[in-house]
Amino acid sequence: MRWRGGGPDRPLLLLVVLLSVFGVLVLYSAGQTDVPNFAATGAWRRQLVWLVAGTVTGYMVFRASPRFLEWGALPTYVVSMLLLVLTLFIGGGAGTASGTRSWLYLGGHAVGQPAEFAKLATVLILARHLSGRREAPENLSDLLPACGLAGLPALLVLAQPDLGSALVFVGILFAMLFWVGTSPTLLFMLASPVGSLLLAFNLYSWVGWMLLLGLLIALWRPFFWEGIAVALANSVMGFIALPVWRGLAPYQQNRLLTFLNPEVDPQRAGYHAIQSRVAIGSGGWFGNGFLNGPQKRLAFLPEQHTDFIFAVVGEELGFLGVLAALVLFLSLFMVLVRIARRATDPFSGLAVFGFLGLLFTHVYENVGMTVNVTPITGIPLPFFSYGGSFLLASAAGLGIAFRVARDARSGGYADI
Repeated sequence: MRWRGGGPDRPLLLLVVLLSVFGVLVLYSAGQTDVPNFAATGAWRRQLVWLVAGTVTGYMVFRASPRFLEWGALPTYVVSMLLLVLTLFIGGGAGTASGTRSWLYLGGHAVGQPAEFAKLATVLILARHLSGRREAPENLSDLLPACGLAGLPALLVLAQPDLGSALVFVGILFAMLFWVGTSPTLLFMLASPVGSLLLAFNLYSWVGWMLLLGLLIALWRPFFWEGIAVALANSVMGFIALPVWRGLAPYQQNRLLTFLNPEVDPQRAGYHAIQSRVAIGSGGWFGNGFLNGPQKRLAFLPEQHTDFIFAVVGEELGFLGVLAALVLFLSLFMVLVRIARRATDPFSGLAVFGFLGLLFTHVYENVGMTVNVTPITGIPLPFFSYGGSFLLASAAGLGIAFRVARDARSGGYADI
């Protein structure tokens, strides 16, 4: 069958190239230090290899018909869940996740993080499930299957434990539910137990939250059992908050405490947040110059080639460099929204928007932790952080987006 859609989507291709080049340059700078940093030195060369592998992966996915991807969503999801279960038994840590069971090893070498591929598999299975609905979800019971599909991998990843990646599944779920037209009221009620858990550490704030929730339920008038279920879930979260806190390991408690006030433990739990803020703050408007970040060069900045690479951008390129990176990400998100809106079928549009939700959650979590507005979760920044698993998964997602964009221009797709 002959293609009628022309070349790849030019705005998407341009943004992907710009972000990739920007990321490799910052990754190269992250390895230029005045003290030995073997993990960061040469990471940019390895990243180039992964970029080549990602290009091949993205092209292979681009060649696959959306109907083939829809058919393969279930087996892909099942395999990814089995790998997550396997990881809990034989997995190990690596790099910044040395204390977790996040990686699978082959012959003593880390071969990948199943959680990264499970994220894309969850996008596909949710797209298949939600695209089969004739109407938008109208009550909480309509949301239960989707919550189960996203909740299973989230719980398996949380058991590793990897809070950052677990939150990505939540971001994917809410993005895709929003795209199919779920009302903000339903989304709020679905998310409300999390607010209750966070506010329950102060009696007055929790009581105020419950009163507000009760008022909203009275105004919105959901089904009787839905109102009861939401109130019960919030009450349970309030009562278990303290036991959950006491059940956390000391280092986990310190991470949460230092998120609120890093100076509580500046030499250990709060060290990452403090050094990141110092690095970004020292950049000012124009930065210290490419390759010349003092926190980076003296290796005070932790994990500067992975989790905290965005702090390198702020330190060396300043506010203008940070703004440029964020504008590129925002432009990418807008292009993906445009592609999702013009998709020729519901599955394709949902898959693209779910991938957008995946990327957005990664960017929000990573940038947020570098400026201490979100807890430190150790999650990569797309196109910038060194790492093969997430880059390959992202390349596959981009391959889907390129294919959907091409099919929209051609008015259909070829069955490949």
